[in-house]
Amino acid sequence: MSLRYALLGLLADHPASGYDLLRRFKSSLATVWPATQSQIYTELTKLADSSLISVSDEGARGRKEYTLTDEGLAELRHWLTETAPKRVARNEMLMRVFFLGIVSRAQARTYLAEIGAGTARAQDDLHSLEAGIDWDESNLSVYGRIAMEWGERYYAMNQEWAKWALEQIPERNP
Repeated sequence: MSLRYALLGLLADHPASGYDLLRRFKSSLATVWPATQSQIYTELTKLADSSLISVSDEGARGRKEYTLTDEGLAELRHWLTETAPKRVARNEMLMRVFFLGIVSRAQARTYLAEIGAGTARAQDDLHSLEAGIDWDESNLSVYGRIAMEWGERYYAMNQEWAKWALEQIPERNP
C-alpha cells in the first residue's frame, strides 16, 4: 500500500512520466521502499483508475506524464496526518541471532560479521547515493535528507551492534 503513497508524494513535487518516477524512485526512495518497474507502472494505472492522478500529457511511443489530482493530494495528506504507520514487528535477522546457539561459535561469529559487513556496504551505497544528489531547498530535498540521515544512523548502529555482538562470543569453545 505504501507504494501508492510514495508515487503520490513524488507527483506532489511535480508531474512526471512513469520512467521519470522510476528514476526518481531509484535515486531517493529505493533505500526505504524498493519497487520494480512493473510495480510502479501497475500502481500508476490503479491511481489513474481511482482518479488520484491524471494523465496530463502523452508523447511519442505511448509516454504518459502523470499529474496529482486534488483528490490525490487529499488522499496523500490524509495518509500523512490521519493514519498511523504500520509497525513491523518481525525481524528475521534478529530471530536468527536468537537461535545462533544451535550452530557452532565459528558459524555464529561469521553470521554476525556478515551483518556488520553488509551494513557497511549498505552505508557505502547510501553515501554514494547522497553524493550524487543535487540538494536544494525543495521539500523533497529537505525531507529526503532527513530520511537519509535516519538511514545513516541506522546503518551505523547496526555496525556498532554487530561489532559488540562479536565480542560477546568467544572465538573458541571454553
